Amino acid sequence: MTQFTALAAAVLMAAATASAAEDANWSVSAQATSLTQYHPAFHSSVRGPNSLDPGNRGNTTNDATLFIGHRPWAGGEIWLNGELDQGFGLSNTLGAAGFPSGEAYKVGRNYPYFRLQRWFLRQTVNLGGASETVTADQNVMPATRSQDRLVLTAGRVSVGDIFDTNRYAHDPRADFMNWAAIDAATFDYAADAWGYTWGGAAELYKGAWTVRGGLFDLSDVPNSKKLDATFGQFQSIAEIEHRQTLGGRPGAARLTGFVTRGRMGHFATAVRAAALSGRPADMASVRTYSSRGGVSVSVEQELADGLGGFLRAGIAGGDAESYEFTDVDRSFAAGLSSTGARWGAPDDTAGLALMANMASNQRQAYLAAGGLGILVGDGQLRHPGTEQIAEVYYKRPVTRWVQVTVDYQAIFNPGYNRDNGPVSVFGLRLHVQP
Repeated sequence: MTQFTALAAAVLMAAATASAAEDANWSVSAQATSLTQYHPAFHSSVRGPNSLDPGNRGNTTNDATLFIGHRPWAGGEIWLNGELDQGFGLSNTLGAAGFPSGEAYKVGRNYPYFRLQRWFLRQTVNLGGASETVTADQNVMPATRSQDRLVLTAGRVSVGDIFDTNRYAHDPRADFMNWAAIDAATFDYAADAWGYTWGGAAELYKGAWTVRGGLFDLSDVPNSKKLDATFGQFQSIAEIEHRQTLGGRPGAARLTGFVTRGRMGHFATAVRAAALSGRPADMASVRTYSSRGGVSVSVEQELADGLGGFLRAGIAGGDAESYEFTDVDRSFAAGLSSTGARWGAPDDTAGLALMANMASNQRQAYLAAGGLGILVGDGQLRHPGTEQIAEVYYKRPVTRWVQVTVDYQAIFNPGYNRDNGPVSVFGLRLHVQP
């Protein structure tokens, strides 16, 4: 932890110094986030390789990111994001389809390590209409752009930078923490084990509408640290967005669909093979080149001054394994986010979210046969149920640079197993951003 703190401090100070000296064509910023989560012991009558540890457990994840951007020509932006990471999610990021920490990757290490997570080019082509002013932000250069425009992005990115965004629930460093709140749990987007991939996307903005499309590389095998070097396994994504005003208040709705093409296993095939062999169901032995698709809707709406609501719902193919994200075939999430202006603390933010994750009958049969998913798998599933999660957080700035968030999550039927839980997860997040 001491080593990480020293390295993170160096990253933040370098960014602050560079930011003070930058010109209009350069941008340097940084962030550091530490998230500690703890759950007391809970009832568990079934435990397998991918179960939450039922004892008193706590884990911390740390990350520090340096965002470097350059404007090489009009409308062009080149971005590099270097990141230091350290730590583990609870139970090595296993045990719940709606995992409680969006800051936890599917890999963990005791010591800080560096990765170049993003490396991409973005080009904006103005097509006319009213002018909009864009303020500087992480991976965003200050600019003036037209309302109607074409935006092209190519390189190493996170799919969530472009698709399934939501004003109130999308950033585990600033708002909700649970995976099923910050993204549609059924949106099985292309990514390596850290959540990044290579690919490209095009976005056409026209009035109140935006249409997006993208093509991205998949892992070499599901839930892998390595991407497919040949791009022979890939994912196509399409999204349509409408920005509306209801009662004079802004909102947006997005419909997102994906089709994954790669070597994946089907639950029924794996269960049949297990019955013949007498061994637990195993996807690795039955994978063939095939497809899995899904669709989700995301809505955000300001409801009153300082108060907004969000909703996400999704469905994905329930006959084949999830490839990259998490083990969910039907999902629903809804919540509220309020600034403290409503109770005299205008810089504070509070949020409440309710989530439900569901597994198809085929997935349940696979888990009952001893199969393991990306995050879940108790070795058996005698009493399946919907995974239900509630999350509440309160965020307060303590200085101009530092925000502290306290968080509580209640997880019922973790991993779709009514024999385990409920689980109470307490979180403390420290976020630093010059």
